[in-house]
Amino acid sequence: MEYISHSEAETEAFGERLAAALSPGAVVAYRGGLGMGKTAFTRGLARGLGCRGRVTSPTFTIVNEYEGPTPLFHFDMYRLNGSEDLFDIGWEDYLSRGGVCAVEWSEQVADALPEGTVYVTLTRHPEHDGWRSITVEGGAAQ
Repeated sequence: MEYISHSEAETEAFGERLAAALSPGAVVAYRGGLGMGKTAFTRGLARGLGCRGRVTSPTFTIVNEYEGPTPLFHFDMYRLNGSEDLFDIGWEDYLSRGGVCAVEWSEQVADALPEGTVYVTLTRHPEHDGWRSITVEGGAAQ
């Protein structure tokens, strides 16, 4: 599925809609450069999962946890050297905790992503610098 987002609020709304299609244990892997809206999309995911708390990028902490009926584990893999680092921080434990894992910079750990991962690609729309093209593939999203 492909969407055009005209604003940060629309990007969040797309995330919220995707949350309704996810089951506990789902992994959402983001592809997209700096400033493409990955954290905004995650804010929508959190809202759709019923999580509370301010959603921020986990760049310096690697993972932020948000409690709710279905918890959200928000990862930023930018500073990791590969999937070996991911396993060192307990990736397998997060996968088994019954929440949704949202993974920014998923390219860094592509070989550790499970079958059924939902891939969300966010890019600048060619017609307007402030718009985003959002493509959702794989997992329950197809």
